[in-house]
Amino acid sequence: MEFHNALVLNSTIVQSANLLTEIDVWRATGFDAMEIHATKLEQYLQSGFSRSELLLALRDVPVAGVGFIIDMERQGPSREDLFREADRVFELASLVQAGGVQILTGPVDVQAVIDYQHGRPAGGYQDLLRLSDAELCAVAAQNLAQLADRAAALGLCLYLEPLAWAPINGLKKPLQLIDAAERTNVKIVVDYWHCMTAGVTPDEVARLDKDLIYGVHVCDSLPFTGGIPIETQLRDVPTGEGMLNLKEWTAAVQATGYEGWWAAETFSKKMRQGSVYSVARDMVQLLDTLVRK
Repeated sequence: MEFHNALVLNSTIVQSANLLTEIDVWRATGFDAMEIHATKLEQYLQSGFSRSELLLALRDVPVAGVGFIIDMERQGPSREDLFREADRVFELASLVQAGGVQILTGPVDVQAVIDYQHGRPAGGYQDLLRLSDAELCAVAAQNLAQLADRAAALGLCLYLEPLAWAPINGLKKPLQLIDAAERTNVKIVVDYWHCMTAGVTPDEVARLDKDLIYGVHVCDSLPFTGGIPIETQLRDVPTGEGMLNLKEWTAAVQATGYEGWWAAETFSKKMRQGSVYSVARDMVQLLDTLVRK
């Protein structure tokens, strides 16, 4: 599935809206494709709508990706939960003819990292947080390879988003993980916020292999002074009004030769209290200015 400089509506832009409203926003505001949270698809089907009705609702809607599968390094009993969850999301993504499925490094719960650093129990991630980078990469690569094989059977790509507070963060470690998994249908999503708060610079992004980039998340941040990045605090700013130089980060991605899809994200409480149509129009205009002008 090709998305040449496509502007993509991400579910965070219309977080509180149901699926049909999200699709209507997409149709009304000029985005080229959608990146849909799997929970939206599941809630629609679980409410009593059929798969045929879901496909009718998404008629002519290109779906760049479906997000997301969390904590992809899981071991022990929760490892089987990971694969069950993944199979469910893969099936949904295949149903709506998505190009890929987003997977997240973990723990998705930043509190587990905070607790571990303070010597408190870190839940299911206690043992994984003790591992060296090499040990964690090895066990994570086994999971990633199996996930990639299950996705490939349905014609799906996996796109890895390394969370900034997770042990596997930034760019170097995720790329090592992808290499270790040895699967051609695994790529990465460049997320400006997760990159910046993990210490990645635009210059590092500009040196990426464009063929490894599946998509881009354009997002913003309040000033970050170091330590464990707390997403709910740092991302509570309208996209385009924070401290990230979105033009510089976008230029860095473009310097790789990448010409795929771009999605704006927001975790701003203010934006989420606005009209979803108005917010979406602002975001598609921002993306158009950054990517196409």
